[in-house]
Amino acid sequence: MRKRWLTLLAAALLAALTACGGGGKSSDSAPSGTEPQGGASPSGSQGQEQVELRIMWWGDQTRADITNQALRKFEEKYPHIKVVGEFAPSSSYFDKLNTLLASGTAPDVFFLGGNYIDYADKGVLLDLGPYVGNELDLSDMDQGLIDYGTYKGKLYHISAGANSRGILVNATMFEEAGVPLPTDDWTWEDFARISNEISQKLGDGKFGTYQFGVEGMKGVFLATRGKVFYDTEKDEIGFTQQDVEDWFTFWDQLYKDGGVVTPELQVSNPPDDANKSLVSAGKVAMNLIPSNQLAAHQNLTQDELTLVLPPKGPNGHGVILESSQGLSGYANTKHPKEVALLMNFWINDPDAAKILGNNRGVPGTSKMRDLLKQDASPVDKIVYDYLDKVSAANKENPVKLSFNPPGYTEWNKLLETSLQEIAFGRKDGKTAAKDFYEGLMKIVSKNAG
Repeated sequence: MRKRWLTLLAAALLAALTACGGGGKSSDSAPSGTEPQGGASPSGSQGQEQVELRIMWWGDQTRADITNQALRKFEEKYPHIKVVGEFAPSSSYFDKLNTLLASGTAPDVFFLGGNYIDYADKGVLLDLGPYVGNELDLSDMDQGLIDYGTYKGKLYHISAGANSRGILVNATMFEEAGVPLPTDDWTWEDFARISNEISQKLGDGKFGTYQFGVEGMKGVFLATRGKVFYDTEKDEIGFTQQDVEDWFTFWDQLYKDGGVVTPELQVSNPPDDANKSLVSAGKVAMNLIPSNQLAAHQNLTQDELTLVLPPKGPNGHGVILESSQGLSGYANTKHPKEVALLMNFWINDPDAAKILGNNRGVPGTSKMRDLLKQDASPVDKIVYDYLDKVSAANKENPVKLSFNPPGYTEWNKLLETSLQEIAFGRKDGKTAAKDFYEGLMKIVSKNAG
């Protein structure tokens, strides 16, 4: 009797243990019905197998602190996922990442910039396309940012922060000159006229604009004509010699008319250094900058600064929301769905947005921008509003994306040198354009194949 009772007890215990086990699923069978917009953890997550993800980013201790805080919040919402973070200074980040990739021990998620296509070509990035609409909700992401992260038909990059080029305007100088601020429908001809007018009215070593011929051509001017610096799909130059001539002669004439700062002043006060900016110093009224640099300029002056859309061309303003940096997944991760969940949390969850702020750039989703805008500083509000304008302008006139071409460093150096020759009067715009285009063809031929 005792033996029979023990047998029945053992059977009952076995049944109870089996019932409590829940038949835990593997991470690859995680439910796809998770609510992408954040909030409570997914239904049934307690019964899932525990998963560990590694994530790697670059930056300082401040960025590390807020990133780790956001990761702990993610773990609260997804208790079956543990996330281990690691970071490195930007100077050593990519060396470290490349070593991990070469050894097959890369983190599941890591941050990249515009160089993500180099990693995509090496086959080490996860195609995120299969998870869109399930674990990854991109319905509120600006289409330009989705396009930016898509290479050769596959989604490899989710923007963690958006940025855009814009014309930095010293509104105080405009007021002193009695010149109205540019409107959204201004053209390159208007830009030249305004630059000359401010130089003439203010005089005394004050000028209408910096010369931004390099970044202006690559990032704005060609796009206003519906063209690109380099056509990745066709593997060829995306513009003609006539485009170059039009751009070069534009600046050549602006120098002759006195609307642009002298080359000597520009060399000693570089336009890309906010601490030396003549816009902040009240001596130059306009410059082309990344939108996230507005605060750095405004902090250095009592003058009122703002951002306006670049002049229009046949294809609109030529600007898009650009990814300042973003998240990519490792092609060999064992947990691709959880990788997608983490990315979704990053871009769509209000708690994540409040923690991360705009440390990596302004959110690429409109709802998160609106959320942060509520408590933003006056300068940050200008940036948020500007990026909303860029998003709207790009919907009206979509801009084709251009990635860096083979031999990009040579392209860039040749463009810089050509514009300096115009600035110092060594060549006129037409001659410089001809020489630049011929030199470019040689670079392309050398890097072909």
